[in-house]
Amino acid sequence: MTDATDEPRDEEGAPLRTFDGIGHWLISGLCLVIAVFHLFVAIFPVVSEFDRNVFHFGGFAILAAAMYPMFRRKAWKEGRLGIAIDVTIGIVALCSGAWFILMEEPLYGANQPFGTLDWIAAICLVVFATELTRRVAGWVIPILVILSLTYVAVWGPWIGGVFSFPGFTWESTLWRSIYNDEGIFGNIARISSTYVFLFIIFGAFLVRSGAGDFVIALARAVAGRIQGGPGIVAVISSGLTGTISGSAVANTASTGVITIPLMKKAGFQPKFAGGVEAAASTGGQLMPPIMGAGAFVMASFTQISYETIVAVAALPALLYFLTVAFFVRIEARRLDMPPLPADGETLMGALKKGGAPFIIPIGLLITMLVMGFTPTYAGVFGIAAVIVSSWASANPMGPKAIMEALIMGSKSMVMTAILLCAVGLVVNVITTAGIGNVFSLQIAGWAGGNILIAIVLIALASLVLGMGLPVTAAYIVLATLSAPALSGMIADREVIALIAAGELPDFASALFMLSSPEVIPLLSQPMPQAEAAALVASLPIEVAQPLRDLVVAPEVMVTAILSAHMIIFWLSQDSNVTPPVALASFTAAAIAKSKPMETGIASWKLAKGLYIVPVLFAYTPFLSGNWGEMFTIFAFACVGVYGVAGALQGGMEKVLNLPMRVIAGVGGAACMWPGSLMINTAGVVVVLALLAWNLKYGKQAVVA
Repeated sequence: MTDATDEPRDEEGAPLRTFDGIGHWLISGLCLVIAVFHLFVAIFPVVSEFDRNVFHFGGFAILAAAMYPMFRRKAWKEGRLGIAIDVTIGIVALCSGAWFILMEEPLYGANQPFGTLDWIAAICLVVFATELTRRVAGWVIPILVILSLTYVAVWGPWIGGVFSFPGFTWESTLWRSIYNDEGIFGNIARISSTYVFLFIIFGAFLVRSGAGDFVIALARAVAGRIQGGPGIVAVISSGLTGTISGSAVANTASTGVITIPLMKKAGFQPKFAGGVEAAASTGGQLMPPIMGAGAFVMASFTQISYETIVAVAALPALLYFLTVAFFVRIEARRLDMPPLPADGETLMGALKKGGAPFIIPIGLLITMLVMGFTPTYAGVFGIAAVIVSSWASANPMGPKAIMEALIMGSKSMVMTAILLCAVGLVVNVITTAGIGNVFSLQIAGWAGGNILIAIVLIALASLVLGMGLPVTAAYIVLATLSAPALSGMIADREVIALIAAGELPDFASALFMLSSPEVIPLLSQPMPQAEAAALVASLPIEVAQPLRDLVVAPEVMVTAILSAHMIIFWLSQDSNVTPPVALASFTAAAIAKSKPMETGIASWKLAKGLYIVPVLFAYTPFLSGNWGEMFTIFAFACVGVYGVAGALQGGMEKVLNLPMRVIAGVGGAACMWPGSLMINTAGVVVVLALLAWNLKYGKQAVVA
């Protein structure tokens, strides 16, 4: 055991128990077995999906119980009794899950009542899953699990109104929690045990092969010698590291130890340097082809192919990083920073040292996905490609390095695996009890049909949830609750346009007989857009949904669903950089030796793309798959976010005074105004004209 005064922690800040001697070898051996098992069943599916998910949860339950102590007291963390009790809890959790593999046929097929052992196993499973979630991710999910299960089993009938629920028996509640497709071993556990874990292992192999060092070297070779280069290095390296890391905090910690001192050396204030790294690292979770775990979860939720999601996510992610880079460039020009010395790093030198283990596997992965291979299959081949290509670098991977990468991958997955399985208990109640539909209706009602208001409400809910949840869990909960409402509101724009033009088909008009027969004569003639929007917003769900199904083209509906989920996914990232709880910002502050709250405010300003781009998702065809439209929106938005960055940061190539900042902000917003090419063009003219004026007449100012 290590000295407890060191208080080792995982990448999200939870306290860890570490082992040496035989304990270290036992933990490492279990990690190795878990990783090999998942790789084997990915290639040779010799067990059922349910069985794989049970063993996935059970293996990580033992690791979580051993690595995350129940209590933080030194006597418990290091004492044999504490270790024995914790490991026993993990083993009981595994055995409880395995019991329901053995009893699947009698309990599922014959639907027989629970026996005594069934009750014991079910209670142990739920209680220990909840307790392990508390250890790895805090109290929010355990509280949600308790509230959810007791809602459907106890107090649902006690509350009135739309959220009243008649209730299940405890037996039915536990059975559904275990065997339902949304339960603890259901769809979310399937995502965790396949896509997510395989790509965590893939990332571990990239790290072990030296790809992380290559990313930093490449970024320094490309951008290190330009004005503000160290900040641009942080942006590039964090974006590329996002293809390796599944956590904004881990991304900040791994690249920040290099980029933040570089930025401070160049002359950036510590709080700004930390803010740049936190904002850029948060963007790493938006970067295809992995996007943390979000791309896989989104594919499962929406039934839209993974390949489609990562393809259309590329331009928005690039736009986000450009936004951060613009802030860095403006600040560097505002402070008139000189470029840093070259330090001998060249592009060719970076490629020779470690380019192969990064470029070849990522290239193979993307190629296989484009060719139609499943992400699971592509992930396995990507791992093999890392091993082979590492022999063309300065860090070839032999058997020892391969085992270390497998062990590293399993250890990195513990928190995610426990969390995603436990979230299934909450999602199961939300879907079974219909809470998601009710909550969606509430959001639609509060927003009054206004998409922007709905986005603000979701952003606030995301920020609150994100204070206690990792972003993937926050996205899952929010998407379950609010995605139906948001996608419906986005699709309704098509319905509103038809009604406003007086072109709603007669067969669709007949639906108004169910709610507003008096407006049917008005539907045959044009009406103001606002009036049409108000009419659609007033429709009950039993009319609104069939109306959408009748008049909205399937491809438009798919885009609306994808846009809604992408909006929620992007907004779920804001808790990394938004005070009062901003883990990525606080991690960066520790490295920069700056005040955490000031660093959080700086990162929040730099990460404005998290709020601008979702509005583009909602009001433009930025995710439609029509690449002509998408590139047009992207091009206008690039100029737009530069104008907005100039307004917020107070400069372009030189300092802007207050009136010019206002003009820059208005021009930037006009570049991104939806639905009007004339306004977009006028915005570009304003921003570029202001830039030309700034270059010629602006004043340089150095700010302490």
